[in-house]
Amino acid sequence: MTSLRARAVSGGILWAVVIIVLGLAGISSYMTAQTQARFTDLVQARHSQAVVAVSNNGASAVNLVRAIGDPVYQRPFSGQYWQVEGSEGQLYRSPSLVDASLPRPNTTQGGRVAREYRGPNGDPVFGIAEWLTLPDGSLWHIQVASSLRSLEADTQELRQTLLTAFAIIAFVGVLGALAQVAVVLQPLNTLRKEVSTRWEHENGLSVDSYPIEVAPLVTDINSLMDRNREIMSRSRRQAADLAHAIKTPSAIMRNELDTLRSKGVAVQDSIDALDRLDAQLKRSFARMRADGTDGAVGVVTELDTALGRMKRAFEALSRNSDKTFSATFDEGLRVRMDQSDFEEVMGNLLDNALKWAASQVRLSASQADQGTVMITISDDGPGIPKEERSRAMDSGQRLDTSKPGTGLGLAIASDLVHAYGGKIILSQDEDLGGLAVQLSLPAAAAQRPD
Repeated sequence: MTSLRARAVSGGILWAVVIIVLGLAGISSYMTAQTQARFTDLVQARHSQAVVAVSNNGASAVNLVRAIGDPVYQRPFSGQYWQVEGSEGQLYRSPSLVDASLPRPNTTQGGRVAREYRGPNGDPVFGIAEWLTLPDGSLWHIQVASSLRSLEADTQELRQTLLTAFAIIAFVGVLGALAQVAVVLQPLNTLRKEVSTRWEHENGLSVDSYPIEVAPLVTDINSLMDRNREIMSRSRRQAADLAHAIKTPSAIMRNELDTLRSKGVAVQDSIDALDRLDAQLKRSFARMRADGTDGAVGVVTELDTALGRMKRAFEALSRNSDKTFSATFDEGLRVRMDQSDFEEVMGNLLDNALKWAASQVRLSASQADQGTVMITISDDGPGIPKEERSRAMDSGQRLDTSKPGTGLGLAIASDLVHAYGGKIILSQDEDLGGLAVQLSLPAAAAQRPD
């Protein structure tokens, strides 16, 4: 499943990379051209300086060196050179040439040549050469050359600066893309949280609080959830109506069998079969009710109320059986389960525990973690061997026929608990020694103040 956030971020980053690469290429090309133009202008300015020096000072090496007094010409092989040659063989050079000479191009009088060639130390240079005729009629060839390595260094520095600048721009752009995606997707995140909250509360989603692009989706979700709740509620009512419809003929059959038994007719097998039939029907209707439950939509059981009722009822039942029953539970616990289903599960489990206990039954409930409530029912009875606990959760598996029952109490409880996203775990109680039944149920959010 592809995330919208991942799509938006990857698309934004890809587009930003394309823009940055194109921008970097364009700006780099422009800035490189400007750097080359400045370099050429500088060489031309130095050539003009040399021409003026020769025009003003004539054939005097000392005067030329003093007139062309740029310090870059004083350092040997500095990359900046000038050379003046007379038509009669005179040769004057900048101190930077030491004993080397610049090759003279083939130029005609009055012509100027700009070219690239190898300098005195093998470095590539860019030079300008020109013949100059002085007022006294003497003819001089003037050359100025500048190493291209300085141009390359300037170009490299420029590119490095541009890369650094664009890297910062890219980083800021990615952060901006992430921030923009977070802002754009915020309504969807809010919608997800509100939908999750609505499974626990009856409040509808406020369409007006969402952008106009998301509002139609919110309206559809409201309609869908209302329709879903209506269908599940109708399914529960139909299951309840069908159960009531079957109870009447079942009760008539049971009365007839009781009458026959009172007359001495051997009908115990039929009565046991009817008991099993009633239990199976009860489990089937519990499943139907669980499958069509609207427990996911707004139903919550307050354990203070439900367990308080169970505590009072089973304290009375335990006294009648000469047994003890104790219940401890944290205040304010709430589970996402229909109260009638919860009380049916607890009734089955507590009834089993009281039936098999030797002398005492304990009930405890606490918050296990942020999303789970753990309820434990334990007794001091014989318990269930570890290898037979899974069978006890199956339909109709009576592990001991010494006491009355259908063997479906745990199965019905398991069906209902699983329908609400919970689970039942059977183990041996370390304190009492009998069976410990642990119910893990999804916790409901704390009740909001009005």
